[in-house]
Parts: sequence; C-alpha cells; structure tokens
Amino acid sequence: MNYNYDRNWGCRISDEHTIRGLRTLVMENELLRISVLLDKGTDIYEFLYKPHDVDFMWRGPQQLRDPRMFASTVSRASGNFQDYYHGGWQEVFPNGGAHLKYKGAELGQHGEVSIIPWECRIETDREDEVAARMWTRTYRTPFYIEKTLRLKAGVAALFIEERIVNEGCEDMDYMWGHHPTFGHPFLDSSCRIDIPATRVEVQSPLFCENSMLPPGAAFDRWPIVKDRDGNDFDLSAVPPPEAKTSEMCYLLGLDDGWYGLTNANRKIGFGMRWDKEIFPVVWLWEVFRGNFGYPWYGRTYNLALEPWSSHPGGMANALERKTTRRLGPGESLETSLLACAYDGLSQVSKINADGSVEGK
Repeated sequence: MNYNYDRNWGCRISDEHTIRGLRTLVMENELLRISVLLDKGTDIYEFLYKPHDVDFMWRGPQQLRDPRMFASTVSRASGNFQDYYHGGWQEVFPNGGAHLKYKGAELGQHGEVSIIPWECRIETDREDEVAARMWTRTYRTPFYIEKTLRLKAGVAALFIEERIVNEGCEDMDYMWGHHPTFGHPFLDSSCRIDIPATRVEVQSPLFCENSMLPPGAAFDRWPIVKDRDGNDFDLSAVPPPEAKTSEMCYLLGLDDGWYGLTNANRKIGFGMRWDKEIFPVVWLWEVFRGNFGYPWYGRTYNLALEPWSSHPGGMANALERKTTRRLGPGESLETSLLACAYDGLSQVSKINADGSVEGK
C-alpha cells in the first residue's frame, strides 16, 4: 500500500512521530487529532477537538517520561504504573487497580499492557478514512491483545475494534478496562455527567479522608446519593477545585453502554459508547484537589470515567466478588467501542453507534 504522508487535508495518519523519545501514532481528520504512544501502552496522549482547540485529556503533574531513560529511586511493591502515569487514556489489562499475585505471577497496578510497547501497522490511509492496527503480548500472563483505531472524514469520533486471546493452556481470569482521564481546560465546575446507570457502589475501604461518600455504601439510584452526613449528594455535578474532595465509586445497572461528560458553560463534551455486556460497570474516579500525600499531594483537579469488565478495583477484590471474566485455553473475545466529541449541548441523552450525540 502506498501511503501519502504529505497529505494535509481530509483524514491523515503517520507513525513517524515521536513525543519525548516515544514512538507516536498521529491520526487526524477535519475535527479530531489523536496522538497514541506506541512505546507506552498505546496511551491516547491527545484527543484534540479542533473546532474549539480543546484537548480533553488530563495532563498530570508528572510529565510524560520515556521508561527507558528514567529510573525510579526504588521499585514500588505495587508496580511501576504510577511512576510513568502522565494522565491521558490507558488501556488496562489483565489486572485493574491494586497489585496481586495470580497463578504465581506478580501483577502490578493496572496490569501489564499499559506500560509496555505495542507493534503498529497502518491498515488504511485514504482521505475519507484512516486506520491503524496495534498489538502486543503480555509477559507475566499468556494473553495477546490487539486493537484497530479508525477515523472517518467529517466524523468527530474515534472508532475502536479490539480482541483479546488466551494463548495459554489453562483458564485465565482477567479484568479489562479503559482509563480516560479529563482535566483542564475542559474540566470545570460547569461539567455534568450523563450516564444511564441505576446503581452506585462506593469504594471500600475509605478511598481518602476527604471523600464525601460513606465507604462501602450502595445506592439504587443515580445521580442523587447520600453523603457521609446523610445529605443528598449529586454525583453528576463536578465540584470546583475549592471543594478539596476525592471520590472512587462504581456505576452499575447500565440500561445502555454510553456516557457524556459535558461542559455546560462552553457547550462542548466528550462521550463514549461500548458494549455493556463486555464492560458492564463504569469506574468514576475524581480528585478535586482533595487527595493529599503520594502521588497527588493536593495538586490535581481531574476526573475519569472508565468502562470496565469488573469491579471493585484490584483483581483480588474482583475475584472475591466473582466479577472477573475468564477465557479458556485458546479462547478469544472481540468488541468495539467509540469515543466522540460534540458541541452545542448542555445535556446528553444518548451516544449512538455512528458517533452522533443526542441531547439538548
């Protein structure tokens, strides 16, 4: 296939970029620019909505580092994820959350694929559509994972097709999730979360001392729950940085697999759609300048909405709750999802499979 790397209109794609020394895939159309770190977990480092010059992805206080050029002062027992966590959007597999030992393998925080290099091949390069396929194999478990990212002309959506395979000769449990995190300049106190959830479970034990929600509580409604003092608390509303709070909870009972996070002042937003049978729970992680000590030290204002196969965080906990998924020897699983940008709305009622957004 002949690639026209010089095309500067319509859709375009190139894997010849680097950011901080890391191989980077850049995909664009008239509305979006997506930058993907091939040497670090296929992190989506940039999800830029061109009409408003807004990158939805949070940039954390720890700048992006090349793992090959950076040595930690000491190895963390929980794994190296935090040392290299710059924000953005991670693919997380086969463990989500806290580290554990599984079948003799020590699996660090957020698994294996989020910090290792992936291979990449450009599959489509036309002005009406571009696509790239990426793949890797885990090194402490016998999994293969691949995904194809696709942009279409005139559509403000990134389409993702994924497959996981158990290449081992025994059953393997797993957790699988997507970890997009949002921050400045998009995130502010006018932002609203819309999601067709019907149940909320709060992380236990206490996520942090500045959590407003009672640890381990469960509520059969969304978005109004009860705080630690028994008062109504609206989880769909994003507090200002002055709130100095931090929460971790799980949104369950999805009527459909989508969410929209909308800045009501600017009337722009980010949405996702996925198969709720594959990812039946959304982890809601919020740090509104309220998490002190390592690693945030009260510096961060960010929010993540993460479609997951399992909960609660930490595969040991998910195994105990029997929410992990399992692939038998040679079995595979395929799914698709999308992420989109939109404007002109202050509230979302649905994200459609073609990337269009309904609301008002």
